[in-house]
Amino acid sequence: MKAPLVSIIIPVYNAGKYLEETLQSARAQTWANKEIIIVNDGSTDNSLKTAYRYADSTTRVFTQENKGAAAARNYGLREAKGEYIQFLDADDLLSPNKIETQMELLINYPGHVGLCATVHFRDNTDPLTYSVMLEWFTDGSNNPADFLIKLYGGDLIGPMYGGMIQPNAWLTPRHLIEKAGFWNETKSPDDDGEFFCRVILASKGVKYAFTGVNYYRKFVNNKSWSAQKDYEACKSLLKGTDLKSRHLLSNTDDERAKLALSRLYWDNAFSFYPRHIDLAREAESKAKALAPDLDYRVFKNYVAQKLSKLIGWKAVRYLQYKKSDLF
Repeated sequence: MKAPLVSIIIPVYNAGKYLEETLQSARAQTWANKEIIIVNDGSTDNSLKTAYRYADSTTRVFTQENKGAAAARNYGLREAKGEYIQFLDADDLLSPNKIETQMELLINYPGHVGLCATVHFRDNTDPLTYSVMLEWFTDGSNNPADFLIKLYGGDLIGPMYGGMIQPNAWLTPRHLIEKAGFWNETKSPDDDGEFFCRVILASKGVKYAFTGVNYYRKFVNNKSWSAQKDYEACKSLLKGTDLKSRHLLSNTDDERAKLALSRLYWDNAFSFYPRHIDLAREAESKAKALAPDLDYRVFKNYVAQKLSKLIGWKAVRYLQYKKSDLF
């Protein structure tokens, strides 16, 4: 029987400096039956020229006006022929065995999504010099709602839970994406979080591959959409939390879900204040509605925690904000 086709979808916007290395990473995948879908999202640098240099029978290049990464991924999904989907950002890398090790699991566990480790490496450094850290989700899960509760709730659910899962780390059966729905194309710093919330809930669970690695490039002065703090970005982030809340609560009666989602709203409120007081107030109100008795400590620093008990978290956050303006 022929091995299933995996489609590697790469949205590209002005990533010419990194695209060649990313494409080489995709082409080096040891899973032989694969195709690469490059979607140029209105780049103004040499990205499209670089992409066309790699075009062949298994690497196809498409272009659209600038609409954002989510729209580019949806374009790629419409063109993809694979039974499994690997999303890959245009400045990131995969270990050669990443897809193969996940496929070996997913073939035996239909209806599940694949996950692997992520190494966060700084730009202009060698990703192979970084250690692979094993997190709580190495155990996988046969309970999608429970997995999300632990991911969103963090230390409110248990001491080892929480964290961030970067989208390249997933490998997803196409039929689950069809069931969950395509990416929300409204630009948001958390579009991947909302998308994979739906995908995970549509699945039978998560299977973790120990040997594949996703290498996620981090920039010192991050100017990406996910790092923006302007009003529209924060408004979209809050909308993403609203959607995740709706998705999770409609799929479980577990009371811990409200606690976990309250934590997400508290994190939003803390992030927004004092730049966008109205959004912070809305997030705080939703956090309290979900878990009225939760005494959530938004500060991890001991001194800030003590000070917040004296003058309130907003006053401490304001002082932090003013200090960042000075330095």
